[in-house]
Amino acid sequence: MKLVTSSAFRTWTFLVVASLAVAAATLFHPLEAARAGAVLEQRKAPMKFSWVECQPNCRGWVSAVGIITSDTPKDFENFARSRQLGGATVVLDSSGGSVNDAITLGRRFRGLGMMTTVGTSVVRHTPQGDRATIRPDAFCESMCVYLLLSGTKRYVPPAAHVRVHQIWMGDRADDAEAASYTAQDMTIVERDIGRLAKYTFDMGGAGDLLSLSLSVPPWEDLHELSPAELRLTNVVTTDQVADVLPRSDSSGAVAVLESKPVQDRFVSARAETEMSAKPTKTAEATAAIAPVSAGK
Repeated sequence: MKLVTSSAFRTWTFLVVASLAVAAATLFHPLEAARAGAVLEQRKAPMKFSWVECQPNCRGWVSAVGIITSDTPKDFENFARSRQLGGATVVLDSSGGSVNDAITLGRRFRGLGMMTTVGTSVVRHTPQGDRATIRPDAFCESMCVYLLLSGTKRYVPPAAHVRVHQIWMGDRADDAEAASYTAQDMTIVERDIGRLAKYTFDMGGAGDLLSLSLSVPPWEDLHELSPAELRLTNVVTTDQVADVLPRSDSSGAVAVLESKPVQDRFVSARAETEMSAKPTKTAEATAAIAPVSAGK
C-alpha cells in the first residue's frame, strides 16, 4: 500500500503542531529554558570545580560540573591545594568522561574522605545575603556514577538521574556499530574493564553495578538506575541528605536540597530533549577529548 500525504492530513498536522506550540509557549518560561540550556552546556564542558559557601547553615560543598578529561585530576589538585577538603561533600552533575581519569579522581576523593551526592549548585543573591541551594534534578551519567561511588557516604535525591552504560573507545563512540576495531583496541577496553572492576570493589560497590553497566552498548540509551538498583549496586548508602550535608554546628540537617516546581522540572526535561534527541551516550561522544582509555 502506497502512503500519501493528503491536503486534509497536512492541514490537520499543521493545526496539531500549532496547538502544541501555543501550549509550549504557555508552559515554558524563556528564562527557565535558558537556564536549563546553560546547565546542559556546562555538563558537556570539561569538569569545573568550585567551592560553594553555605555558612552559617552548613560547612559548604564542592560543586563538580562537566566531563572528566585527562586534565581533570590535575585541575582538582590545583583547586584543592589552598583548601581543607577532608570530609567535604562533592555535588556532581556530569555526563561522564575518561575511565582512567575518573578512577584517578575517585581514588583522590576517597583518600580525602569526601562524601558525594548529585545535584546542581545554585547561589541566589538576596537582601539577607547569598543563599546556596542544590537543585536535585541533575544528571550523573557514565563514569560520573563511579565518581559518585567514591564517596564515603553517598546520597542520591529522588529527582536525580543516575545512568550507566558500557565503556567504549572514545573516538568511536559516535558510531560504535560501524567503527572498526583492532585486537589492540579490544585489549585496551578489556584492561580498563579490569581496572574499573577493581576500583568498583575497592570503593564498596557491588558487582551488580558492573553487570548493569556492561550490558548496555553505546548505541543504546543509557540505563537509568531505579531506587532499588541504586541500593542493590551500593551506589547509595544513605537516604538522609543530612548525612552528606550536615550543619556546620552539628545541630541537625540543613535544608539545602530544594524541591523544584513541576513547571521548572518540565522545562529542564524539555531542554534536555531539544538539545539531545537521546540521553547522553558517553562523554567522549559529545566532546573532542581523549579516548576512554587515557594511556596505552
